[in-house]
Amino acid sequence: MEPRIGLALSGGGARGLAHIGVLKVLEREGIPISCLAGTSMGGVIAAAYAAGLSVGLIEQEALRMSQRRHWLSLIDRTPARRGLLQGQKVTEYLAQWLGHLTFDQLRLPLALVAVDLNSEQKVVLRSGSVLTAVRATIAVPGVFTPVELDGQMLVDGGLLDNLPADVAREMGADVVVAVDVATDNAGVAYLAEQMRRRRFLPSALADLLDVLYRSLVVTIREANRRSLAESRPDLLVCPPIPPQVSVFSGMSLASEVIASGERAMEEALPALRRLTTGH
Repeated sequence: MEPRIGLALSGGGARGLAHIGVLKVLEREGIPISCLAGTSMGGVIAAAYAAGLSVGLIEQEALRMSQRRHWLSLIDRTPARRGLLQGQKVTEYLAQWLGHLTFDQLRLPLALVAVDLNSEQKVVLRSGSVLTAVRATIAVPGVFTPVELDGQMLVDGGLLDNLPADVAREMGADVVVAVDVATDNAGVAYLAEQMRRRRFLPSALADLLDVLYRSLVVTIREANRRSLAESRPDLLVCPPIPPQVSVFSGMSLASEVIASGERAMEEALPALRRLTTGH
């Protein structure tokens, strides 16, 4: 009996488009995925694939949305109380692909990770509305308003489990492939430099944004470190994403990011085959 392969896709904003490249290679090689676990952008890609959207369609849509005029259309005009964006436009966009699907209607088992600010605990979403769960896992604090669900105030799962390899293991995967697209040092340095070059951005504000962004990166890295130490995924894939791409920028480089995911997965294929076939 072939081992069950579980795919854990990390958060990372625009960097998460590399997950599409990973899926392209796995599908092309005929390597079946038994379950998916995702956080933030990794959750968006995982949900789309679990819902039955083809990798080709997901890639096509990612490239379309990488155009400035399209992603700007997702910004709400109505002021929000608990974030810069209400998230209504994003929800409407995602509804085009996920509709009223519930987890039990998906083509593949799926788990999405969020964090409940009320209990300060990680929440693994595996039932109910897929659309609501996706909206929760992408609710970056301060950017999108939290999702209120069953007495919980849910935000981006990256705060506590940005690389949910542990969740994939709990779903029954025999072989866990974890794809980490978290921002590296080069990406942090590049974004800081770009902010300082913006003439319309006061230096004091640029410094503040730099500190806030670096703080977010530290939080995510620590979450990844704990996840890797506890879950010990069988295979860790780290796509070489251009430093110009960060959590909040770089959509225009979508094709390059997707290609980086392809390259990384192609290089990891021999190791994956050894894990699944023994040779």
